[in-house]
Order: sequence, then structure tokens, then C-alpha cells
Amino acid sequence: MSALDDAVAEIRGAVSDLIATAERAAPRWSTPRAPGKWSPSQVTEHVARALEESAKQMKGLPSKLPSLPALLRAPIRVLFFNRVVRGAPFIKAKTNPPMDPEHGPATPAEARARLEQALAAFESACRERSAEPLRSPTFGPVSVPDMVRFQAAHTRHHTKQIPGA
Repeated sequence: MSALDDAVAEIRGAVSDLIATAERAAPRWSTPRAPGKWSPSQVTEHVARALEESAKQMKGLPSKLPSLPALLRAPIRVLFFNRVVRGAPFIKAKTNPPMDPEHGPATPAEARARLEQALAAFESACRERSAEPLRSPTFGPVSVPDMVRFQAAHTRHHTKQIPGA
């Protein structure tokens, strides 16, 4: 199995876990877990957007993901991205406005469809690019398998934010 295949298996598992956790949260689907926090619906929407926008980056298209000045990309890659890819937890941070959903899918079933579609687009874009590193406007040059692992970690991070995870 290639590094990309291993990473894709990891993101598929992370999205499956998110879907299962979201389905268990159906009784509180639109209720934030605390004031100022996201509901399970908003969490699934945020992850779907992150996958879709990452797919756009993989294809070289404009994306709503953060774009940092070139001088900041290497330090952010070393201090944040590389650590997360190696298993360190995400730091507490706010997302950029386009990734901050006011609401999300109306039901867990709609969230499942949305996440599966976003994952399929992301996986397809990653496989098309596979050997060529991504020049991320946030992190600078990163390998495709590492970006997939990063998105898997991002998905797992948000899965934990759903009550009952």
C-alpha cells in the first residue's frame, strides 16, 4: 500500500467516525454543546467545507482556506501542521469566517450525504495530484499524503466536539 492509500484509509475512517457520532447526536442535532460552540450540524458542515476547499487547493483552484504571507508559512508548517500530522492535538483556535457555518445540514442523513460527497471530491483531487507536492497558501509545500493525514486529524478533532463522541 502506498503512503497516499494509507492516508486515504485514515481519512475515510475519520469521516465514518464523524458520521456515526453525528447520527448518535440526532436528538440534539441543532443544539450547540455550550454557548458560543457549534451544534453537531455545524460541526459536520465545517468539516465538509474543509474537505471541499482542500480539494480545490489540490486542483490549483481558488480556495476559502486561509492564505498566509509566504514568510509565515514555514513556521506555521513546522509548529502546527507537522506536529498535527505526527499526532499532536490541534491547538485551540478560531476558524476563518468562510469556514464558520451559521448552520449545517438539516438532518444527520443530509450530513452523511454532504460529508461523503466532500470526501469523494477530496480523495479524487488528491489521487489526481498524488506525486506532486501541494503548495498550500497556509502551510507552503506539503506532500499530498500529509495533507490527507492533516484533514483526518482535523476531522477527528471536530468529532470529539460532538456530545457523546
